[in-house]
Amino acid sequence: MKKLLGAAAASALIAGSAMAQDIIVVAHGQANDPFWSVVKNGAAKAAEDTGANVDFRSPETFDMVQMSQLIDAAVNQEPDGLVVSIPDADALGPAIERAVAAGIPVISMNSGSDVAHDLGAKLHVGQSEFDAGKAAGVKLAEMGGTKGICVNQEVGNVSLDQRCAGFAEGFGQEVKVIPTMNDPTEVESKVRAALSADEDVDTILGLGASLVGEPTVAAVKAMGREDVLIASFDLSAGFLQSVADGDAAFAIDQQQFLQGYLPVAFLALNADYGLMPGGDVASGPNLVTQDSAAQVIDLSAQGIR
Repeated sequence: MKKLLGAAAASALIAGSAMAQDIIVVAHGQANDPFWSVVKNGAAKAAEDTGANVDFRSPETFDMVQMSQLIDAAVNQEPDGLVVSIPDADALGPAIERAVAAGIPVISMNSGSDVAHDLGAKLHVGQSEFDAGKAAGVKLAEMGGTKGICVNQEVGNVSLDQRCAGFAEGFGQEVKVIPTMNDPTEVESKVRAALSADEDVDTILGLGASLVGEPTVAAVKAMGREDVLIASFDLSAGFLQSVADGDAAFAIDQQQFLQGYLPVAFLALNADYGLMPGGDVASGPNLVTQDSAAQVIDLSAQGIR
């Protein structure tokens, strides 16, 4: 894999675009997931800063057939650049390869770091999901966790599978994956059921802050299980407040604003000046713990963190 660039160093490349460029972003994020609104905000800010015309598209639900069709439609429009997330390389690979074959510069973001270059992407902006999960597992084990569950709200997303696998390796203890729908009410119900079925479970990792982390905190509180360690990928103002209050251990921040912002900025620079970073950009992971959570609550509420 190409050498990673720091996000701060990559940001230094950003400058005003000489002329308006057409850039299409196709992401897999579901419409009700607040995480993706932050990614979209990043892309919009990059459009504002570079003068590029940015069209952000995603399926209403986690639907790889529809997402592949969205990529094909983007290729037919012959944009100056294409940004894609790659949660399922088998399903999306052919459409991405068609874009590359058509001469459209492609940058992947969020998911697909392990396959992006094989498919022809210029670079990837995101985090290693397995490594991020492993870091979470190591930290939770250090905090005293002995038996865990990993709550997956988007079954079929390879990146989320990698998070759970990394968590299991880093944790070094028994971990069970709990599949749910993208519905906080169902998440809370399933977490309560898992804790009721096995009182030895003392550690829970959620894979999304608002849709999983927050209802997990609610479930644990309702059951009076103050002994349970809770962590979650990504940020929300509500989950960060739980971290600040000591009701959750930490959040794993992949800085998804950068995942929306940087690919658009890079593609605008490439279209104007032929500029492109020489390697992938690691946007995370960063662990947000109790001593730092309060600092980013307002930014999360604003759709930046």
